Order: sequence, then structure tokens, then C-alpha cells
Amino acid sequence: MAMSEERENRHTHKQSTVCINETLRDDELRSILAKIECDKDKEVFGLVCKRWLHLQSADRRKLCGRAGPHMLRRLACRFSQLHELDLSQSLSRSFGVTDSDLSVIATGFPCLRILLLCNCKGITDTGLAAIGSNLHSLQSLDVSHCRKVTDKGLSAVTLGCNDLRSLHLTGCRFVTDGTLKSLSENCHKLEELVLQGCTTITDSGLAILVTGCRQLKHLDLNKCTHVGDAGISTVSEACAGSLRTLKIRDCYKVGDDAISILAKVCKNIETLIIGGCRDITDESIKLLAFYCHYSLKNLRMDWCLSITDSSVCSILTNCRNLEALDVGCCEEVSDGAFGGLGRGDDYAVNLKVLKVNNCPKITVSGIAVILDSCKLMEYLDVRSCPHITKADLDEAGLQFSETCKVNFNGSLTEPNVFL
Repeated sequence: MAMSEERENRHTHKQSTVCINETLRDDELRSILAKIECDKDKEVFGLVCKRWLHLQSADRRKLCGRAGPHMLRRLACRFSQLHELDLSQSLSRSFGVTDSDLSVIATGFPCLRILLLCNCKGITDTGLAAIGSNLHSLQSLDVSHCRKVTDKGLSAVTLGCNDLRSLHLTGCRFVTDGTLKSLSENCHKLEELVLQGCTTITDSGLAILVTGCRQLKHLDLNKCTHVGDAGISTVSEACAGSLRTLKIRDCYKVGDDAISILAKVCKNIETLIIGGCRDITDESIKLLAFYCHYSLKNLRMDWCLSITDSSVCSILTNCRNLEALDVGCCEEVSDGAFGGLGRGDDYAVNLKVLKVNNCPKITVSGIAVILDSCKLMEYLDVRSCPHITKADLDEAGLQFSETCKVNFNGSLTEPNVFL
């Protein structure tokens, strides 16, 4: 009897000391790893032993860091299935990433889909050519503020990366209509294009772009000062079904003609940035309120000096899903803009961000109407409104919710919804 118990105890002890690495196959460990959602927990998984570290490394899809060619080669050996690589630099760093680094990336990470190189001022067309020659699965590329990049390098990217969906070129001053032509010919799945500050882009280039890229959802043309009504109208008509976001801040050649066409054909537009387009008037904004009353969520029209109460009132009372509105520096806007609110209907019920800074005709009375109607308000900008101070609001007995920040003097961080 004693010997039988001893054998059973030995058997139980043997079972309890079985190594998990001898029991679980690689595919089973990968299945466990796939169920771990937190990145930090996945890092801990890799600390168990070398085998688990190898599996965790092979499974890793995203990496952010700073590395030279030697380290990049080591990373490529370890993270062979990487999908996203972020080597973006801070503004204070200069020339941290070079063409040599891009050559290593191009050959070492064949599965890469997203490559972020913002502020990598040292890269040139040579590095981009290596990307185009090797990273055929690339879907997203950000070379914003890479000042040496030109049409030549970007054309090489479009030739080799036909599956490109997103391209960010903010501040690339040497980019011209030639890049738009290459995109049109080679990247028909393009959905997001950021050309902010590319001042040589013209209406003709946009017309060429949309002959091949008709699935654009997000187009940023902020500060593209040569773009006018013709270019925006062409884009609106070609991408009517897909366009969700259009940014044309400080495109001073754009006026009512373009916005009227956009309003009539782009029924899915959600975000429209037209700040600084001083030829835009109530005429086209009222059309926007009528045709895009369901889709419009964010509208920035600061410094549109011809805008008055009538069009702002139309936006607030028609666009039921509006979440953010900027009419800063629109000097003709007064309390009358909010006259349609507070009449029992759920007008502006979803409004969370309102900027009325530098609007001298708006008073505490207008703010009272806003406060009563917009219960979800999170940010209210009343800077440089001479009739609105904290003391004035307190004297009127206006109470803001704890979640609502009121910017009186510029000390608060602005929401990035309009950037």
C-alpha cells in the first residue's frame, strides 16, 4: 500500500515538473501571444526565455525608435515580419536618418506597410528610390518636412508601391504637379494625400491627380496658395462619393464657386477647413448647411471675413451632427448667429468645440444661449472678445460644466480637431 502511494506521488511530481516548452508547440504559443492585447504584456511574454523572445519578435508588427544601419540590420533579423516602422525625428534633431538607413530598411523589412519618416531631413531621392524598388507592399509613407525630397524620388516610390493608400508631404517645398501625375498613373488606391505647404501645386495638377485617384477620402491642401476654384471643383466632382475631409486653409483663391459645387456633390463630407479663404460668403455656406446637413461634423472658417450671422445660424440649425465650429475673427458674427438655438429643438446638441475668438459683436447673451443649448460643450474659445470676460460670465450667473474648458486668454491647449 505504501509503495503504491509512493509511485503515485512520484508520478504526480513528474507531471507537475513537466516543462511548458516541452509541451506547447510554436503554433500554440503564437496562439496564446495573439490573445494578449497589451503591448507591455507582450514584452513580458518575450522575457520568459529565448524561444519565447524569438516568437514574440517574429510576431511583432510595429516598431518605433532611432537606429543607424548596423542596428537596423539587427532589428531586421529579429523583427522579420514588421508591418510598421516609425523613425520620425523631433524638430530639434537634424539629419538623423540617412539614405543608407533607407537602403537597409528597404531590403531588411520586406513586409513593411507603414513607414514614418517625418522630419528626417537627411534623406534624399536616392533613399526613396530604394524604398520604391523593394517595399512593394507599402501602403503608407510620411516624409513630411524632408526638405530634400523631390518629384524624382516620389515618382520612384509610386512606380514600385502601387498599393499606396496614404502619402504625407507636408513642407516638401520641391514637390510639384509632377508628383500628382505619378500618383495618378500608378497609385489608384490612394485615399489620403497631405500636401500642406507645397506651394507649387496648381489646379492643373489636381485635375491630373483625380483622373487616376478617384477614391480620395482625405485631402490636405492647406497653404497651397496656387490652388483655386477650378482645382477644388474638379476634385469635388471626381471624388464626390469618397471625400470625407478637405483642408484648404489660406488658399485665398478659393471662393463660393468651389464650395457651392462641393456642397452639392460631396454629400459625405465630414470635415471642411476653409479658414483664411476670404472670398467665401454666406451664399456657399448656406448651401453647405442645406446639402451636407447630415454628414458635416467639423467646420473651420476663421478669417472668412464675409461670413455673417445668417450662414452661421444655418449651419447650427441644420447640421445636427456638427461637433466643432470655428468662426474666429469673423467680425460680422454676433449674438444673432445663435438666435435659432434654444427654441425647443435639438439644434447644435452635439456641438463640443466652439471658437468665437476675436468676434467683437458677440456678448454674454450669446454665450448664455450656447450654454443652454450645447450640453456637450468641451471647449469654448472667447479670447479677445471685448464683451466677454470671466467676470462678465460670473456676474451673469453662467455655470459651465466641469468638462467644459473656457479659453479667455490663450492659456489653454487648443483641441487638434482643426489642425
